Amino acid sequence: MITAINERRSIRKFQPDMSVTKEQLNQLLHAAMLAPSAKNSRPWEFIAITKREILDEFARSHPFGQMFKTATAAIVVVALPQPEPLLGYFPQDCGAASQNILLEAVEMGLGTCWLGIWPKEPRMTWLSELLDIREPKVPFNIIAIGVPDENPKQRGFFEESKVAYIG
Repeated sequence: MITAINERRSIRKFQPDMSVTKEQLNQLLHAAMLAPSAKNSRPWEFIAITKREILDEFARSHPFGQMFKTATAAIVVVALPQPEPLLGYFPQDCGAASQNILLEAVEMGLGTCWLGIWPKEPRMTWLSELLDIREPKVPFNIIAIGVPDENPKQRGFFEESKVAYIG
């Protein structure tokens, strides 16, 4: 697993002639649904997209969505907010599901880029209207997926100064 963690990058340029298959999307979604969630509540749904017109709309309408011009698929993570005692845990749960998608993609030789939607109200409204996501469901993020056409340098690194050791 540490290999996938070390090799994961935000890919913003994909090989447009190399499509992501339904089987590959299902494998990514399987990984997403294995993520931990508060009390195993699984407060998520997913929308898998390969329709070029929708990917192009993501590129046109999101201020940071240019990677969708060459992505051949996307997964929209949709949060299902819950009442007490689980109220407020969906961001952690959907974040864990999203990270599983990103790491599984590395294992599969695919590239991804996580694009935030929640909690930005204009982005949430736009995506809800585009994909008919109805309350109480909340669009959480969009993950661009494809075969990488770039190999960016690693940006994350260990900073011991940000760690407090107790004991």
